[in-house]
Amino acid sequence: MTQGGVATEQTASEGRASLLALAGKYLTFQLGGEEYGLEILKVREIIGMLDVTYVPQTEPFVRGVINLRGKVIPVIDLRRKFGLEHREDDDRTCTIVVEVNSASGQRLLMGIVVDQVREVVNVRGEDIEPTPSFGSHMDTEYILGMAKVDSGVKILLAIDRVVGDSQLVLV
Repeated sequence: MTQGGVATEQTASEGRASLLALAGKYLTFQLGGEEYGLEILKVREIIGMLDVTYVPQTEPFVRGVINLRGKVIPVIDLRRKFGLEHREDDDRTCTIVVEVNSASGQRLLMGIVVDQVREVVNVRGEDIEPTPSFGSHMDTEYILGMAKVDSGVKILLAIDRVVGDSQLVLV
C-alpha cells in the first residue's frame, strides 16, 4: 500500500469518527416536505407564534424580534433562509428558541420559525451518513450529516452555521 493510500484510509477513518461523534438526541421538525434535526442541547424551548416586531433593513429571512419574558431575541424564518416557498402560519407553526454561537464566539438566543415540531429522536452514529456532494456551487456547510431514521432521512443541521452568521447581528 502506498503512502497516499494510507493517507486516504486515515482521512476516511477520521471522517467516520467525526460522524460517529454526532450521535445523540435531536429535535426533529418539518419544513416544507422535509424533516430536519438539530442537536437537543442547542434547544432552549419551543413556543407558539408570538407577535413579531419587524426590524427595517434586515435580510428578507429575518422576521424581526420578539419579547420573550423580557428578553428581546431575533427571529428568522427558516423557510425564507432556505429559499422555500412562502406559506402562511397555521396552528402548527412554531418558534424553536435555540442558543447559538455567533462568529465572534458570543452565545445568542435566536428564534427559528418552522412548520411543525415533530419529535426528539436518538440518532446512533452508525446511522449518520456524510452530506452528499451536490457540486461545487452548492453550499452545504450548514449540514452536519444525513440521519437514517426509521424509513426516511432527516437532515441534521449545524444550527450555529445556519443562524449564527454575521448577517444576523441585530441586537
